[in-house]
Amino acid sequence: MLALTLTADLTGVTDLRPDDSEQSAYFYTFKVQCTSCRETHPNWISLNRFEMNEVSGSRGEANFVWRCKSCKRESTATIQATPAAYQHSSPPTRQKIIEFDCRGLEFTEFKADGEWLAKALESNTIFSGIDLEEGEWYDYDEKLGEEASIKDVKWEIRRA
Repeated sequence: MLALTLTADLTGVTDLRPDDSEQSAYFYTFKVQCTSCRETHPNWISLNRFEMNEVSGSRGEANFVWRCKSCKRESTATIQATPAAYQHSSPPTRQKIIEFDCRGLEFTEFKADGEWLAKALESNTIFSGIDLEEGEWYDYDEKLGEEASIKDVKWEIRRA
């Protein structure tokens, strides 16, 4: 089991989470490495929690099925549950966003290349279309007349 964790400095916002629904699935993008031969796939791979693929030679399914080009071993990854929202905390703390059951592969790097949502800390404003690819985001909460921001974004893939 691997977990994607996030540490970020949130100002004026909380409940940061991927914009992930069946109508608009969030694609989690990773670098992947085979645990048999330790070969790292040169390209980024993407998976979402609504798409299932058949595992060859089995009746099982997984969100991501991959055959290593070097050792030809088939590996899988399955998203375990709905992503958790990152809560505002001071100082920022590492929090688990989503968990994967990985068999024969490991995710080594995450790229936040989809849209995220957050809600204002002290008003009912919902911020959508948040882009975290650059590691920071800035906006303005008109109801409070204050800045809303997400800074110092750090992603980590850890054993769950």
